[in-house]
Amino acid sequence: MLSGMGIVYLFLGILITVTKFSMRGIGKLDAILPQDAPKKAPAARSAGGDEDANIALAIAVALKG
Repeated sequence: MLSGMGIVYLFLGILITVTKFSMRGIGKLDAILPQDAPKKAPAARSAGGDEDANIALAIAVALKG
């Protein structure tokens, strides 16, 4: 039981160490690699006249279907 727990603690220690080093490496790579372009804001929606007409058309098509 002691050897099993020792192996688990050893593995967790190695995992934490590798994670810390990889975070540092990724931080350095982040400065080198270009960032994504900022996304454009969505276009403003109309007052709703077209939307109401589209809903009415969809209902009419569904009822005739």
